[in-house]
Amino acid sequence: MNRLLIVIAVFFAFAACQPKPEKAPKIAMEDFFRNPEKTAFRLSPNGEYFSYLAPYEKRLNVFVQKVGADSAVRVTSETARDIAGYLWKGNNRILFLKDTGGDENFQLYGVNTDGSELKGLTVFEKVRTELIDDLKDVEGEIIVGLNKRNPQVFDPFRLNVISGEMTQLAENPGNIMGWMTDHEGKLRLATTSDGVNQTILFRETEQEPFKPILTTSFKETMSPYLFTFDNKMLISGSNLGRDKTALVTFDPATGKEKEVLFETQDADIEGVDYSRKDKKLLSVTWTTDMEKEHFFDAEAEAMKKKLQEKLPGYQVSVGSENKAEDKFMIRTYSDKSRGAYYLFDKTSGELTKLADLSPWLNEKYLCDMKPISYKSRDGLTIQGYLTLPKGYEAKNLPVVINPHGGPWARDYWGFNSEVQFLANNGYAVLQMNFRGSTGFGKAFWQSSFKQWGRTMQDDISDGVKWLVDQGIADPKRVAIYGGSYGGYATLAGLTLTPDLYAAGVDYVGVSNMFTFMKTIPPYWKPMLDMFYEMVGNPKTDSLMLAEVSPVFLVDKIKAPLFVAQGKNDPRVNVDESDQIVKALKDKGIAVEYMVKDNEGHGFHNEENRFDFYRSMLAFLDKHLKPQEK
Repeated sequence: MNRLLIVIAVFFAFAACQPKPEKAPKIAMEDFFRNPEKTAFRLSPNGEYFSYLAPYEKRLNVFVQKVGADSAVRVTSETARDIAGYLWKGNNRILFLKDTGGDENFQLYGVNTDGSELKGLTVFEKVRTELIDDLKDVEGEIIVGLNKRNPQVFDPFRLNVISGEMTQLAENPGNIMGWMTDHEGKLRLATTSDGVNQTILFRETEQEPFKPILTTSFKETMSPYLFTFDNKMLISGSNLGRDKTALVTFDPATGKEKEVLFETQDADIEGVDYSRKDKKLLSVTWTTDMEKEHFFDAEAEAMKKKLQEKLPGYQVSVGSENKAEDKFMIRTYSDKSRGAYYLFDKTSGELTKLADLSPWLNEKYLCDMKPISYKSRDGLTIQGYLTLPKGYEAKNLPVVINPHGGPWARDYWGFNSEVQFLANNGYAVLQMNFRGSTGFGKAFWQSSFKQWGRTMQDDISDGVKWLVDQGIADPKRVAIYGGSYGGYATLAGLTLTPDLYAAGVDYVGVSNMFTFMKTIPPYWKPMLDMFYEMVGNPKTDSLMLAEVSPVFLVDKIKAPLFVAQGKNDPRVNVDESDQIVKALKDKGIAVEYMVKDNEGHGFHNEENRFDFYRSMLAFLDKHLKPQEK
């Protein structure tokens, strides 16, 4: 045997001995979509107790536990739907929000920390409650917004959380979209919209009338986060005169920016952390592929570094704190872990684990979410995340394309139950931040205007092409799945690019651009002109909207479709799904349809989630038939 043949024989013998990548065991669908064991931990103002949400009768309810104790007291007993959100008001009372069947008309309730004195505080039919200020330093009162007088706008009320007595602080003239208080809880700022332009209104005291200090187009951002600690100026996000949103101080006396506190050319700033006790800014965050943080305060930076050293391999976020700011709730997470909660004592340095959110999920069987980017056909860089199934060769895989909702939102790196569920079942998953996704600057956002079904959809299609060109995707086994705008993108993908996809799953998605804009919630109506400019005007852009309304294009659909919808959805009316399903059936095209009578914009009740994801997987497996090797 010549030398070359010997080398080849040795090579193949060596290769044959190499173990194949080990596939993860199949994990029960319910384990991905069960309610967490415990979540949403909060500290009481005195730091002696903490609270959390945990299942009771399959619904997330509030529990309160003394620090150091072994057991907790359940203080709510909701059985119809999960608690939508909650907070501490003083050391002895919990406030919580709930809606009815997903209608998003949230009502506020109060209950003592021992479960007594349950009281409805804003229980009005077809009225939505919004929190304006929880007034941490004011005993027994908060400020809420209610659209009780006019369904389209919210008036501010000072609410006594014990008696339920309310005092109206101002009357919304019809154009105020938001209210803001200073550090003393005084209502001193409002933002208005005429549908296209936004104006900031300001007053020195609550006894004075509001006066306009700045008007901008909705295409620009001057977004106040908080007052400076002397209550004289505003700390705001601003992209005036720049592409990326920066953190600035804004002087209401002059109506101009005074100082740039922080900016980066990588992304828009997203959030600000500050100390109420010490009256100082702590940090600012933004996201590229991963979250980044810049610290203004050395002590806060040192604390974060210490926590990261104690919790290696995870993203670490600092959450709720007590009033003295010497005890903190810490949350960890990664792409393969929902994470855990810890109690951190800053004085002693002690870190105590309180709970894993999903202890039943083993990280070693879950999949890496990797940041990726590709070029759109017109030259934009589209960033996203690719998750490959564990133990499979990254070649000719069945793929689920998963565009996010919004559409003016974005996907983030981190644990995603849907993505991990699909990957565990042999699918590669591609998420992309198509044009219009937030955080990438003003120009990238504005490039999406009037581009539903056009360049926004091209960005998604170009992601499919990129996966195929990389050899990762089997071009005959690509599905598209999304919720809300992602549901629209699913329907647009099946109608506008019918040869691209082997199947589609539309979850509470828009099908008819005309009826969609007629059925939006009443409190969105003041923004309708802005929406017309961003999406299209049903009168002046009727031809364009008809061309990208999937309901009018059903005869082009070749791939099987599964539609899921909540009957009480206030954002995407059930009629949107009814229309597309009826249009398909009228043409003799088979479609699977799931409607949940007790849900709204997305399924929140555990049993409904189980039903949906079980059906979705069966649908995808039927039509993509991943080849297990």
